[in-house]
Amino acid sequence: MKTLIKIVSYCLIIFQLTDGRKFRGNRADTEPGEKMKMPYKPKSFFRLYTDSIDDTCTVELFKPHTLDACGFNSSHPLAIIIHGWSVDGMMDNWISRLASALKSSEGSINVVIADWLTLAHHHYPIAAQNTRVVGQDIAHLLRWLEDFKHFPLGKVHLIGYSLGAHISGFAGSNLAVSGKTLGRITGLDPAGPLFEGMSHTERLSPEDATFVDAIHTFTQERMGLSVGIKQPVAHFDFYPNGGSFQPGCHLYVQNIYAHLAQYGIMGIEQTVKCAHERAVHLFIDSLVNKDKQIMAYKCSDNTAFDKGYCLDCRKNRCNTLGYDIKKVRTGTSKRLFLKTRSHMPYKLFHYQFRIQFINQTDKIEPTLTVSLTGTLGESENVPITLVEEISGNKTFTFLITLDTDIGDLMIMRFTWEGSPVWANMWSTVKTMLPWAKSSRGPQLTVGKITVKAGETQRKTPFCPQTDEGVYIEPSQEKVFVRCEKKREKPQQKRRMMMKHD
Repeated sequence: MKTLIKIVSYCLIIFQLTDGRKFRGNRADTEPGEKMKMPYKPKSFFRLYTDSIDDTCTVELFKPHTLDACGFNSSHPLAIIIHGWSVDGMMDNWISRLASALKSSEGSINVVIADWLTLAHHHYPIAAQNTRVVGQDIAHLLRWLEDFKHFPLGKVHLIGYSLGAHISGFAGSNLAVSGKTLGRITGLDPAGPLFEGMSHTERLSPEDATFVDAIHTFTQERMGLSVGIKQPVAHFDFYPNGGSFQPGCHLYVQNIYAHLAQYGIMGIEQTVKCAHERAVHLFIDSLVNKDKQIMAYKCSDNTAFDKGYCLDCRKNRCNTLGYDIKKVRTGTSKRLFLKTRSHMPYKLFHYQFRIQFINQTDKIEPTLTVSLTGTLGESENVPITLVEEISGNKTFTFLITLDTDIGDLMIMRFTWEGSPVWANMWSTVKTMLPWAKSSRGPQLTVGKITVKAGETQRKTPFCPQTDEGVYIEPSQEKVFVRCEKKREKPQQKRRMMMKHD
């Protein structure tokens, strides 16, 4: 029965929320300069995290002794974790994991959990409407901390998941009305239904804090479903794996019926939870794996990123995903893309692979693989998919990702995965027909090859190991090595120095 209720609830998102209904209301109830009215009775609960989700201490508004009793330290920064819509009225497991990661990583930090389960455990449209109330509650809490504890709002970091991301925005805009500004808001896959396409005053936006970042992990639009919001809502918007689907999560292949047939009734719930919640675990990963920070890159869309066009880090075109993001305010939202693994640690290493084929008279659609060797290790064979056939003189660009850091690139092995049957047949023909020994079958002629590492921004040119290396035949591996820089002649060096002087 519990599972059936969850499925029905998710179906509300998929089907009932696609009719374009919108809700509106004032984002703030306090006019500029107006004093906070007392008493204000919040509908949310604020629990200071200590050691576990079962070991929290409730902070009550206008009761300073609860702050002292709970061990709130005004000299430490404050992070408030805000959950999303609740199907079963229970706290999700990720909340304790995130709170623990914040405490373990940062040490001197106050971690508060905003508990709005009584308002979240409703049908989605009602819970979405209640986000304004919870945002108001948090704004009142922060005003009170500023008034009675002289706690600066610049040290506040709201971390909101799904509907909680928009709650963070409403809290920030409530404070902004009275001329106050939050330090930072992080939106973890901000909810899409009833927020997608809305104006900046009706959702999380960059105006809601000094710095706003967001991670989008489930903006899947098939079957009318978009659990997470797709549009940019922050100064930096991250789209791991394109933002619409995450590795390791079941994919909606054709329709809901095919998905049910393949995975059963629990498949829908697990798919939504896996992809939607991935934003949370990517953020936790940034806290617990400090030595494996994930780099993301500005790009126009995921198609261009998959082609390897967007690994440039100049002028703040790339940034670190998660807690340790570089806080650079921008005039417009920047969309950043990246690839991840299916499990923690999620970091992958990105490479832009560029190869030129020259004087190609026959049109060929080969299957190619490449492997890289660096100063720290060697990669496995990575398949390369060509979206168009090779002909004439063309340069192809690909994005390659590796699980491990292999260091400075030294060697590249390039293979045309031809058919072994065809290769054996051609070998037999050359043996039987003497005139065919000197002739060549289909081949590729390779020109320039460069590989750029996104994480280090180093660009490595590769040259054939032998003179025959420029020609590649089916089922043949060719080895390329890092090109040696040509040494300048003494006369050339003196001329260059004199020119610069």
